[in-house]
Amino acid sequence: MEILTGNLQKDMEYLNRVLDADKNFDVIYRVINIAGKDACMYLIDGFCKDELMQKILQYFMDMTPDALPEDIHGLSKKFTPYIEVEIEDKCDVLIHSLLSGVFVLLVDGYSKALLIDCRTYPARGVEEPEKDKALRGSKDGFVETIVFNTALIRRRIRSTDLHMEMMTAGKSSQTDIVICYMKGRADEKFLDEIRKKIQNISADALSMNQESLAECLYQRKWYNPFPKFKYTERPDTAAALILEGSIVILVDNSPSAMILPITIFDVMEEADDYYFPPITGTYLRLTRFLISLLTYLITPTFLLLMNNPQWIPESFSFIMLKEEPNLPLIWQFLLLELAIDGLKLAAVNTPNMLSTPLSVLAALVLGEFSVNSGWFSSEVMLYMAFVAIANYTQANYELGYALKFLRVMNLIMTQLFGLWGYIAALVIAVLSICCNRTVAHSSYIYPLLPFNWKNLKNRLIRRRLPGALKK
Repeated sequence: MEILTGNLQKDMEYLNRVLDADKNFDVIYRVINIAGKDACMYLIDGFCKDELMQKILQYFMDMTPDALPEDIHGLSKKFTPYIEVEIEDKCDVLIHSLLSGVFVLLVDGYSKALLIDCRTYPARGVEEPEKDKALRGSKDGFVETIVFNTALIRRRIRSTDLHMEMMTAGKSSQTDIVICYMKGRADEKFLDEIRKKIQNISADALSMNQESLAECLYQRKWYNPFPKFKYTERPDTAAALILEGSIVILVDNSPSAMILPITIFDVMEEADDYYFPPITGTYLRLTRFLISLLTYLITPTFLLLMNNPQWIPESFSFIMLKEEPNLPLIWQFLLLELAIDGLKLAAVNTPNMLSTPLSVLAALVLGEFSVNSGWFSSEVMLYMAFVAIANYTQANYELGYALKFLRVMNLIMTQLFGLWGYIAALVIAVLSICCNRTVAHSSYIYPLLPFNWKNLKNRLIRRRLPGALKK
């Protein structure tokens, strides 16, 4: 580990060689004179505030020789007109700070450098997230700048028990990671485990930010698609879960927070459950649970009944196909499952100016024309339309795709093995949830297993907040 020598010329040669400053146009260094001594400043273009830097440099360059202190400590404490100031002599720490946007000042004869944190990042404004919208509540959301995100949480939790620990991961990227938790409420054992896992990450870079970190923290079993992490772009949701004892992880350049550990009930909850009165919140929550269950069951059940029409009661005979299908039902369902995902991908990549005409074209082609052409039955289109729309009743993409994979498996097993295949697929779906574990090694369906009626009632019924006034 290289240490600053105090010889400005040697220290500059080392830093210029490591930073390749003569080739990197955004690495700026300038030799100046401070109170009769040579000095050199390093900064990254675009990270430092120009007006503030000009004032600090003007202050240093106007110093008289008799005012210059003997060591860097005196310069830092008494003669640096800024708040966030540190001193450092380790070159690797100094380089990391510089590449993070910190202004570095070397003075000849001083064996340590002055680090002035006057950086600013290119950032968009705080606005309502597109994904986690709520009918009521705050309209701010996380952005890609980690300092702004921590401030949004601090604004909501003004407690000395709120801790935010900064860590880094990735040999090349040196990505900033912040662990947010409430002291005394979060599980200390699990918190230590998270710290050790982040420290032991050997990846070269967190190229996909939070997803890369999630894969490093937990090696999930590929055959179980249910989410082990919850992501939110809402600061109010993150703050509420921190207060409940969860751990929130913020990753620089990611406009969302990672919440852990979570159960299936945590995944299903949304902010609107708490922004409405208890009876309305309970209705919304139970409706979301019911619709999610129907998105999994409706198409396999319809396929099973169409393959066994003798099981359909006479009062439900209207669900029978009006016309004999030209294509087997199983292929119709599988093709539409694929087509729906294709439409989602097309919607993501479609420019805004073309979204309206393309959506109309897709509705005509996959709607009326596909039925009239004989490829799909109108009943199949109806049930798949319900599944496609109902998937948006809950915001968690991972849960939606987990239900989709299980639904497709149920369709195939029902077609191949009839009623026994349908039952076997249901058993596999239940086991994939019940036998799942959280990242904290606890039950994925708590408080259902182990059973805790009080907590289960709170999960299903939106009750009045603790501490609310009573008559």
